[in-house]
Amino acid sequence: MVNAVDFGASGDGQTDDIAALDHALKEGNGVLRLHHGTFRISRPLVIDLSQVGYAAVIGDGGASRIVMAGPGPAIRIVGSHNGTSVPKSVTETIWKKERFPTISGLEIVGEHPQAVGIELQRTFQPTVSQVLVRRCLYGIHLTERNRNVLITDCHLYDNDVYGVYFDHCDLHQTNVTGCHISFNKRAGIKSLAGDVHNLQITGNDIEYNNRPGIDTVDEGGAEIDFDATEGTISEVTLSSNTIQATVQPGGANVRIRGSKPGTTQGACLIAITGNVIGSNTRGLDLANAYRVTVTGNTIYDNAEFSILARNCRGMAIGSNTICWKSDATLPPRDGLLFEGCEQISLTGLTAERLCSGSAETGAGLMFHGCRDLQMTGCQIIDALHAGIEIKDCERGMVTGNSIVDRRDPVQMVNAIRLAGTNRDLMIQHNLLRGTSGTNIVGPRAGAFVRN
Repeated sequence: MVNAVDFGASGDGQTDDIAALDHALKEGNGVLRLHHGTFRISRPLVIDLSQVGYAAVIGDGGASRIVMAGPGPAIRIVGSHNGTSVPKSVTETIWKKERFPTISGLEIVGEHPQAVGIELQRTFQPTVSQVLVRRCLYGIHLTERNRNVLITDCHLYDNDVYGVYFDHCDLHQTNVTGCHISFNKRAGIKSLAGDVHNLQITGNDIEYNNRPGIDTVDEGGAEIDFDATEGTISEVTLSSNTIQATVQPGGANVRIRGSKPGTTQGACLIAITGNVIGSNTRGLDLANAYRVTVTGNTIYDNAEFSILARNCRGMAIGSNTICWKSDATLPPRDGLLFEGCEQISLTGLTAERLCSGSAETGAGLMFHGCRDLQMTGCQIIDALHAGIEIKDCERGMVTGNSIVDRRDPVQMVNAIRLAGTNRDLMIQHNLLRGTSGTNIVGPRAGAFVRN
């Protein structure tokens, strides 16, 4: 490896070392080693793989720092891969000169308002590991086209906009694993437009990525924010993450926006499994998404909705626990709303102290304008006003559930509310107990109710 000091870099935090680092990359062997110190640069360190060949930037066990004092990325890696992840699409040029560029073992700090940490463009098998990026616009910025990306064991902390940003990117086979992604002002992980597939976000701590009291727009910050109103995001796994933890107006723990439900475009084929999600205005905020599985999560303390799903299709919601865990003296809140959705299945859900609705309308769990819904084997415990509301729905089964108020005195007015015009509903074999009013209330035309 080429040590930067051998090419004139000082690492004293005062001298502009960009010329020396450029020299080391161009005249060395492509593997740039940064020793213990602070390397101040005024423009991007550009690694053009087609020119330098195999490349890596390696810090000294985390004791190396780059201070980006100018606009743009501290490190920009540029490749020429135009193929896919299929081996036959990878040219010999990529294998001989460009595969597997690596950045590891260093810190990047932004000192310019337009500074970015790392930018990847048309790379194949890039790997970013054991890197700390802070005080930049974006921690890691992926543009144009990238394949087989690994982002592991990184700290993306206190950046001004996003921790990881997939920016109108053609992106396949990407893993974000074992990272701390926190205190980034608009989102921990953001995907905007592009064509994103095979994205695994696993085993991360993703927290406090918002600006409560500053951003008050309808859709504030989010820990994870996928915007596919243009483009596609599909084949996504969010698994074994902690995703929390500050209520922000309009904010969400996970926000997913699609464009064309029921097709392979927009947002589709998404699994949200085994996460701890909570303490924002909304837990899961989904719109126009297709084929979404939500299972094995603990969702807690959301100020408005634990799950808000609008115009989604093909949702399987199973075996999650949903609760309001905080001080009982605080105002109750939280609920679930499925609005305009089709093909929804809720199974094995345990929800406690759902608080949406009022004594007259709404409920802790609401189906409004939905078709082909099924709810079985769920427990709705101690809902504040009502357990379930079904309004203007068509073809649905609510069977084998327990909707119970255990408090003394009871506060739940109704277990099940029917509203509007429903058609082809079957409500049977449910355990309904502990209401101050009527167990099932509302117009029963179009509904078959028994036992």
